[in-house]
Amino acid sequence: MLSAKRDARSSERFFRKAMNAEHNQTPRVINVDKNAAYPPAIDSLQEDQTLTETTELRRVKYPNNIVEQDHRFIKRLVNPGMGFGSFNTARRTLRGYEAMNMIRKGQVQGVAKGDIQAQVEFVSQIFGVAA
Repeated sequence: MLSAKRDARSSERFFRKAMNAEHNQTPRVINVDKNAAYPPAIDSLQEDQTLTETTELRRVKYPNNIVEQDHRFIKRLVNPGMGFGSFNTARRTLRGYEAMNMIRKGQVQGVAKGDIQAQVEFVSQIFGVAA
């Protein structure tokens, strides 16, 4: 989740949003990097019982997780751009990159992975442009 600052409040907001998703269940372990904002956020969530007291926070310098690997494609697009002019520009651009990546990977209902024609039709339909 993109936020202007990586502080405890934004971390808590991210975890709260993730935990309130209808498809989630309480995790046994949460793997994160060594950002100092995560422990206070997890403590706060455990205090208000959003997370159980038995949920373990595992801080690993290089977490080998699926989320990071999923964002490799996005990072490859962002790095040549030499950054963004403002936070809002970054937010809008990254949302577009993420949406197109999800379409490409077949994560949109009715559009199969590798079905280029269906992907083009879907994008055309959304934006109202002729393909």
